[in-house]
Amino acid sequence: MRSELSATSTIFEANRARGAVRFDVHARDGVTRRGALHESGSLRVRFPSPEDQGLSGVFVNTAGGVAGGDRFDIEISAADRARLTLTTAAAEKVYRAPGPAAQLNIALKVGPGAHLSWLPQETILFDRARVQRRFDIELDEAASLLLCEIVVFGRTAMGERMEQGEFVDCWRMRRGGRLVFAETVRLDGNVGAKLARSAVAKGGAAIGTALIVPGDEALVERIREASESFSGEVGISAWNGFAMARFCAQDAARLRADMMAVLARTGAALPRLWLN
Repeated sequence: MRSELSATSTIFEANRARGAVRFDVHARDGVTRRGALHESGSLRVRFPSPEDQGLSGVFVNTAGGVAGGDRFDIEISAADRARLTLTTAAAEKVYRAPGPAAQLNIALKVGPGAHLSWLPQETILFDRARVQRRFDIELDEAASLLLCEIVVFGRTAMGERMEQGEFVDCWRMRRGGRLVFAETVRLDGNVGAKLARSAVAKGGAAIGTALIVPGDEALVERIREASESFSGEVGISAWNGFAMARFCAQDAARLRADMMAVLARTGAALPRLWLN
């Protein structure tokens, strides 16, 4: 019996998805071009159409989702004055994990005068999903960044909610070599009961964060002017030279609409896939 369990565990581990993407972009004569690109495993990035100035990339996970024990690593560098927008081909689904948690590691580096927009579609956590995600961001003092993430606890459109599982989200951002933002969110065990608490999500099934660099009180006021149009809860503040908006809503559709309203106030151009 033990040998059968050991064999099953070995087969399970051998079938875990691994994926990595690493590339850099640079500007030449005002036009952003891709440099060296490394892809491995089930993670790919495609650049669907040339643009006059900026460059757009779309991540594709050929594994069809994320399961327990999977690992995906992304490392991107935008050199001086380059402009890069990144999104995903579809919402990422994180499935039930009876064993180890999935690992998602994202490293972003943005040089002087460069801009990077990280705008993936939402991440959907199935019941009993387990995932640990980490962002490491390095910005030059003269760099700019727009980073938006939406997490949905269950397929709300199907009437499903995440009740048990694990979600760990660690963000670290340095600007000019100095740590200016550090945060770790941890939800584990009875996630559904925790989200139901008034001080957590008040029953909401979708949360989101928009990190905007640079950001100041003037930007905060512009976004607050749109507050009457929000269907969920949105809070925004600015400190250390950047702004951050927090979102909470009953479902992904409402949160996505609120996120788009906020991004419109920043002047950001949304990826075409967001508008389909």
